[in-house]
Amino acid sequence: MKTRSVSAIALVTCITAAAAVPAFGQTATPPYQLSVFATPPNGSSVPDSIAVLRDHIFVGYGDGTAPTGEDGKSNQIVEYALDGTVKYTYTVKGHNDGLRVDPSTHLLWAIQNEDKNPNLVVINPKTHTQKVYAFGPTAHGGGYDDVVFRGCKAYISASAPANSPNTGPAIVSATLDGSYVDVKAVLTGNASAIDIPTDAISKLNLQDPDSMTLDPQGNIVLDSQADHELIFVSNPGSPVQRVLHLPLSYQKPGAGLTPVEVDDTAFVTSTEGLILFSDKKLNKVFALRKKAFVPGTAYTAANGGPFVGTIDLTSGVITPIVTGLSGPGGMAFVDTTKRSTHESDSQEEGTSCLDDRGGDSNVGGDSNGQAELASGG
Repeated sequence: MKTRSVSAIALVTCITAAAAVPAFGQTATPPYQLSVFATPPNGSSVPDSIAVLRDHIFVGYGDGTAPTGEDGKSNQIVEYALDGTVKYTYTVKGHNDGLRVDPSTHLLWAIQNEDKNPNLVVINPKTHTQKVYAFGPTAHGGGYDDVVFRGCKAYISASAPANSPNTGPAIVSATLDGSYVDVKAVLTGNASAIDIPTDAISKLNLQDPDSMTLDPQGNIVLDSQADHELIFVSNPGSPVQRVLHLPLSYQKPGAGLTPVEVDDTAFVTSTEGLILFSDKKLNKVFALRKKAFVPGTAYTAANGGPFVGTIDLTSGVITPIVTGLSGPGGMAFVDTTKRSTHESDSQEEGTSCLDDRGGDSNVGGDSNGQAELASGG
């Protein structure tokens, strides 16, 4: 119990320190409080995707490099403590876009080159080692963007399709095999879907599959960014797969209800925590806080606004909460009730999903395949 008390005190200290930097020029609707979580370290710019492993925050910096990787440049993924201090910097070849921690192994998956020539880098945050995986030719003609883990399966969004209508895959399942990623189509870009507001059934034409997340029910939520819509997929890849469509809009001053493009969406999983989001143009990562969040609430980075707001999941109407932004992108909810202790680490799932997911359980030389992190690194 004493260990948990010390961890709680340290957590409060971290949160207070991170909140000490105010945000100027941006406005959050009360009772929300907004602060700057982090600015790029030297040599990095354009913060985008955000991933969370307990006290550890990972931010991918796009640096303005080509989303095809054809310029031969690299990006940085920066690991922060919860107080916004830099813990470690990783370099990956290509333009980083997708970033997610595998909850089974605690390894960080980083996907590069969303438009063409994609690759996957799996990072062990404990040993700081990396392994690069290659994809074969893409069936949809583009690259890959984001990844989510559901049960013992990994799912990746198939971005930048070459054709309209898009008859290629929009979501694929992924298995690691040697140094390659084997993929299998789960959702096609022209699948039939039920429209949530109207209950009508229609064919999709997903022209911009982008960010993904899981909702509280475990459904995959895909953002088709330029199409101004979210796609919900339940029981993915099974005979009873079900697809729902939610058009996105907001009340634009002087124009009424207007379709709006969004980037990342995050669901609240606890009453206690904070929302981190990046702004690519302002070159900052912000922290949004309130004393009590409502679990299940969906927050989104509406780059077409630009603002951060909450989504009404029955209508798709977004209510702005943070304004004065320029290019909101990555987003994650940090549950501050889940902290890292040796006791809790020993109870984690570990390598139980390796047979289904594939890959190297020894990435980084950790004999049991886990990347167990204690508070503070």
